Amino acid sequence: MNADQGLFVPGLLGIIEGLTEFLPVSSTAHLLLVGHFLGFQSPGRVFEVLIQLGAILAIVVVYFWRLVGIARDAIAGKPGALRFIVGVALASLPAAVVGVLLHDFIKSVIYESPLLICVMLIVGGIILLYVDQLKLTPKYTSIYEYPPLLCLYIGLFQMLALVPGVSRSGATIVGSLLLGTDKRSAAEFSFFVAIPLMIGAFSYDLYKSRDLISTEMGIGIALGFALAFLAAWVVVRYALDFIAKNGFAPFAYWRIFVGALGLWGVLLFK
Repeated sequence: MNADQGLFVPGLLGIIEGLTEFLPVSSTAHLLLVGHFLGFQSPGRVFEVLIQLGAILAIVVVYFWRLVGIARDAIAGKPGALRFIVGVALASLPAAVVGVLLHDFIKSVIYESPLLICVMLIVGGIILLYVDQLKLTPKYTSIYEYPPLLCLYIGLFQMLALVPGVSRSGATIVGSLLLGTDKRSAAEFSFFVAIPLMIGAFSYDLYKSRDLISTEMGIGIALGFALAFLAAWVVVRYALDFIAKNGFAPFAYWRIFVGALGLWGVLLFK
């Protein structure tokens, strides 16, 4: 982290993380591109990963009683709750395994490729736009109806998001829609799958990079964490209703715009 930037850039990145984590626009791409153009340096990209837990905490707070109810029903042996928990675990598994195996390559090579990130934003936006206008007939309209095999297939789509610019929620949502879900439940399922996956990523990165975290970085991470939580709380409260009403086209156009703008900047200042 650059001392001359103070806490402004970490705070800005925290807000960006919270606003984008649960939308199909790739929060990691936004963080890396903004950080790239502002000259923000984070050893081992620790900052970008650790502040994501603030956004995940927002999901836990908003859905707290629902999570408690699911846990209570699972303990009571209700099949729907158990199926849902197994489904979330299966959907999280592919990205978790590949993320651990390719961790160093992803952080040191792919995260440092702004040109690739911009291209993936544009390509992902075009795909999202195409899928959004397809006349698909959903077979599943509730996340509690998702069969385990469907969840595993969704997890394979989510694995693609290890490349920044693809978008974890975007890949999850596109995969869900193509596999027979409706838009609202697809977005909601992507929320729940984020919880174990991002907590795991946070814990793993914290362990791997524990020696890189200085006092200055710790303050920046704490600020980014707090602002990411507040911004994500607002998004989570209203995102599902917005998606149900407007679909995913607004996010697709935003991806294409950001990707094109970033591409112009990368090529201009290369």
